[in-house]
Amino acid sequence: MNRLTSIRQVADHFGLPLSTLHYWERRGLVTPHRRFGQRHYDADQIYRIALIRLWRTTGQMSLDEIAAVLSGRADTPGWRDTVTARIAALEAQMAQLDIARGYLRGLLACPRGDAPEHCENFRAQVSLPAKGQL
Repeated sequence: MNRLTSIRQVADHFGLPLSTLHYWERRGLVTPHRRFGQRHYDADQIYRIALIRLWRTTGQMSLDEIAAVLSGRADTPGWRDTVTARIAALEAQMAQLDIARGYLRGLLACPRGDAPEHCENFRAQVSLPAKGQL
């Protein structure tokens, strides 16, 4: 059998509360080995935990999305659809963040005494309704 690592060591290593690993187990995302009534993880499960943590923090994936990806095999298209949809959502979010960054940079270039809504740099980036609609 592979070397097993205790749940406490895994939780500490990844900076996770034990309750998170228990929850992921209940959701079927991880499957610990039981040794004397205690949970232990083999290398495959530790890599799986690393993936889940990575996807939750950097990929901003829901547990349902993660479950769909983890349950798929390389030869099944379902998990690829989930990943493709997540990439599209991240790209849309990145576009929104780029716009927000542009507005904020424009505000930094405004004279100090101006209220943000009076800043010419900001006003140049915002379109107003046509005359007569205000």
